[in-house]
Amino acid sequence: MRKVLTLNNISSQGLERLPRDSYEVSSECSQPEAILVRSFKMHDMDIPESLLAVGRAGAGVNNIPLDKMSGKGIAVFNAPGANANAVKELVIGGMLLACRNLCQAWDYTNNLQGNDGEISKKVEAGKKKFVGFELPGRTLGVIGLGAIGVKVANAARALGMNVIGYDPGISVQSAWNLSADVQATASVDDMMSKADFITLHVPLIDATRNIINAERLAKMPQGGVILNFARDGIIDDAAVLASLEAGHLHAYVTDFPSNLLKDKPGVIGLPHLGASTHEAEQNCAVMVAEQLKDYLENGNVTNSVNFPEVSLARVTDYRLSIVNANMPDMVGQISHILGENDINIHHMVNESRADIAYTLIDLDKEVGDDVVVKIKQIDGVLAVRSL
Repeated sequence: MRKVLTLNNISSQGLERLPRDSYEVSSECSQPEAILVRSFKMHDMDIPESLLAVGRAGAGVNNIPLDKMSGKGIAVFNAPGANANAVKELVIGGMLLACRNLCQAWDYTNNLQGNDGEISKKVEAGKKKFVGFELPGRTLGVIGLGAIGVKVANAARALGMNVIGYDPGISVQSAWNLSADVQATASVDDMMSKADFITLHVPLIDATRNIINAERLAKMPQGGVILNFARDGIIDDAAVLASLEAGHLHAYVTDFPSNLLKDKPGVIGLPHLGASTHEAEQNCAVMVAEQLKDYLENGNVTNSVNFPEVSLARVTDYRLSIVNANMPDMVGQISHILGENDINIHHMVNESRADIAYTLIDLDKEVGDDVVVKIKQIDGVLAVRSL
């Protein structure tokens, strides 16, 4: 019976992918082989020695200590693209909130007093305060053209907007899915000078921290709108506030409010709603549960953030899964031990990613515990499983 620990509520549609006859899924189980998590911060958590994999039912993994996991040979999976439609719809909603001044207008009408006739007069008198502008013909700049960024760009084109994109690392799959009408920009600085709206869909890393700063905001046309439904820290909030106060920016729509931003004119703060739809939660849970199951049972790696992608169709009933530091002669040492024990390799795949290497081997006979121990004793080997 495989044990899976849940650190947050996980959609039942995802948990159903882990059959109860072979999986114990609980929020309290001890010595789990896998963990399912959404927003729980794992950085201060004691990592069980039994742990083989972590599945994040979402895209971002800032709440997971990746270096610690990699050092223990633990695979970390996420669900890229599973919440893409939810975030796309929120970005479109955020643009409409900003350009039509809907939050300010709602607040105005919500605070009207008097009888219906008086309120009607105040409505007509007050609407002039909230005159907005329309999306068609405006230019949206999309920084990051992954699963979410591509959907946002295509949706904006369908609304009649001009769209420019920046992503030097765009994947072939994203390029295929991106509307041919989306224009590439050479740099973030070039984009800032052309876009009426800027939306960001990038992770928080050193290269993206405060990627939108005072210098770049100054390049943006008067009355621009910044949207952040990606990560806290990729925008210099103080610089955005200064630009709003100076009347240069029109609005800042963010999923990451703070005391600095709260109650500030021009700021529309939302409580991290990006993936908060039933559909997105289900999609993320299903995707990550299936990836965990395939890894635990077959050793295959799909959508890992710290392991290389590896998929090997089984050709025998006996398989070894080996995680090791990316060092020379590891495969040679493993093969030597197998040969010494008269175990023949039928099929093998070995891939590496940064400091981690991963090997799947299909064999002609079952591997005994003594052989597993010998392989574990090789310098640099982090984890070995007989499947």
